[in-house]
Amino acid sequence: MQEWVSSAENLIQVALLLDTSGSMEGLIEQAKSQLWQILNNLSQAERNGAGPKIEIALYHYGNAEVSQEAGYVQQLLPFTSDFDAVSEALFRLRTNGGEEYCGMAIKTALHDLKWSGGEDQLRLLFIAGNEGFDQGPVRFQKICRKAKDQGIVVNTIFCGQSLDGIQLGWQQGALITGGHYANIDHNIATDFIETPYDEEISRLNLKLNSTYIPFGEQGLNKQQNQQLQDANAITYSVANAASRACFKASGNYVNTSWDLVDAFAADSTVIDQQLDLAEDFQQLSRTRLRLKIKECQDNRLAISQQIQALNLDRQGFIQQQLIASPTTNKESLEISFMQSLEGIAKLKGFELK
Repeated sequence: MQEWVSSAENLIQVALLLDTSGSMEGLIEQAKSQLWQILNNLSQAERNGAGPKIEIALYHYGNAEVSQEAGYVQQLLPFTSDFDAVSEALFRLRTNGGEEYCGMAIKTALHDLKWSGGEDQLRLLFIAGNEGFDQGPVRFQKICRKAKDQGIVVNTIFCGQSLDGIQLGWQQGALITGGHYANIDHNIATDFIETPYDEEISRLNLKLNSTYIPFGEQGLNKQQNQQLQDANAITYSVANAASRACFKASGNYVNTSWDLVDAFAADSTVIDQQLDLAEDFQQLSRTRLRLKIKECQDNRLAISQQIQALNLDRQGFIQQQLIASPTTNKESLEISFMQSLEGIAKLKGFELK
């Protein structure tokens, strides 16, 4: 099995805007429990023989804890490839009834984020909620036309009945930019399909974690957060933990800011700098440190390939179960997300495996 390679030219930027008003606990639960499968699906987008580079930004809106001056909209994360940070932010979310201003939320994300200027790159905004799309001081028609002019596709996910969402303007908001309108039952708990391969993948995940060498001021904190998000994933099921492990074994889980192995792969001169390392590594000469990094690189590649091989069998098992029970997760955040992505990605030359 070859190592999966991602390409910065195949950039996919996704801004996720979640309604966290009082009735949206179910939406937050779906976002937390389906994050890793969404990311796994995204990572399977391929163009010119290479996978994508994925960046996620996260906002919440409709929350009374955010000021009225800000339109009850708050950025939780700018575009980032630190997916442990995305998971951490989702697990911190709490609902608190406020005003749901969809137009203001979209405007804030368009203005604040550093959107790529590449014509062939995917720039996607997903907004999910359950109130009228036309509420607040910003007209959604105007801001969606602006998004279209910038090459940003707005996809809308209404939490409720499809016809209600259409009548409340959610479909119109998507159509303006050529985006996709979907509706979900946000109160349905995620139905995980457990497989015979999940336990072994989770065991390999522990070995994978041992190949990380934290460095810098945030190194140990980031390593601890990696382990915390492993624990958060398994609170839902061993299948969800396996899904996270499979993403960690992909080419899109890269942590150059705190892991010396990834940082060295990106720029080998990093070890010539003054490094803040754990005591066991601080005592090593530069020659011994290079050897240790190489050892961790080799182990990580071997473990990742084992996980990827098991994941092929795992996905085959899941597909068989879905054929037997085709209604599973039919109206979930993950399914609506991938339905939105499918047509848009093909227009940009991506093939979704």
